[in-house]
Amino acid sequence: MKAFYAVAMLLLLTGSVYAQAAINLAPGERRRTAEEREKDQQIEQDYKAEMKKIPDQKASSDPWGNVRSTDTTKPAPVRKPKQQ
Repeated sequence: MKAFYAVAMLLLLTGSVYAQAAINLAPGERRRTAEEREKDQQIEQDYKAEMKKIPDQKASSDPWGNVRSTDTTKPAPVRKPKQQ
């Protein structure tokens, strides 16, 4: 019975390996043509050019910034009771 379980586990593990390797053999996938690659490069260049036009944000993004106090106060000193 232990041998059966061992063989079953081995088959389950090797099945997943073959399933992952079959991704490259999927029907319907095709290589991109030179025109498609050039079009993708042009789109990427246009995107980068537009991103450079966006100004950098310099304002703080802390929504609670105006609620907190800016001055820090020292805590009151701890007083020890007098020993008699």
